[in-house]
Amino acid sequence: MSADPAWITPDWPAPRHVRAAVSTRQGPGVSEGAYARFNLGSRCGDVPEAVAANRAAVQLALGLPRTPHWLRQVHGVDVADIDGSGHDEEPRADAAATGRVGEPLAILTADCLPVLLCTRDGAAIAAAHAGWRGLQAGVLEAALASLPVPPAQAMAWLGPCIGAPSYEVGEEVREAFLGADAGAAGCFVATRPGHWLCDLAALARRRLQAVGIGSVHGGGFDTRTDPRFYSYRRDGEHSGRFASLIWLEG
Repeated sequence: MSADPAWITPDWPAPRHVRAAVSTRQGPGVSEGAYARFNLGSRCGDVPEAVAANRAAVQLALGLPRTPHWLRQVHGVDVADIDGSGHDEEPRADAAATGRVGEPLAILTADCLPVLLCTRDGAAIAAAHAGWRGLQAGVLEAALASLPVPPAQAMAWLGPCIGAPSYEVGEEVREAFLGADAGAAGCFVATRPGHWLCDLAALARRRLQAVGIGSVHGGGFDTRTDPRFYSYRRDGEHSGRFASLIWLEG
């Protein structure tokens, strides 16, 4: 992990030219109040000028060759193909993939699970936003399908998300996962009637391993209890967003 409190560097065996970083609230930002200080989300109520300045600081701090490719995330399964040609400024998608050098992919979260992916040879990368709806619907499988190799030749890193002790869900969430995978029951712990603690990262590991990825790393965070991160469950509608980024360095 990075010694710089502004960033977390994923600890995974990716090729050296596959670079990745996760922002924290302690980054070089200018947001104030509930959004202090390094909010990167443009649709959570923060001052637009502050968000623009914070996003510009990402590129400068990480030495990126261009501004990251931000997405308009909607809890779906669409994957934006970042091929260097013309595309929407912020495609409506919950994952992105590229095989091009110098095209940083960015996922915004505040309790949902960011997942970074790369091929073992470092020829291509992908990033996905996995809240429970997107995860259950297959966003990780869709992101993997966008890579030019079988899943067994890819690896994944699970970024900061809400931890199981902090994430109580209703029966409908549990049933949505158990309907396709009875073994997912082990990712839920009963609390009060009709409610369960949900281990989002464990569910993601199951989904990844089920399609053949044996190299899954990361996890162990809890955005609700860790003050380094924004958390919608903790802070409500005025929660900012942090970013998980991945790019190929030339």
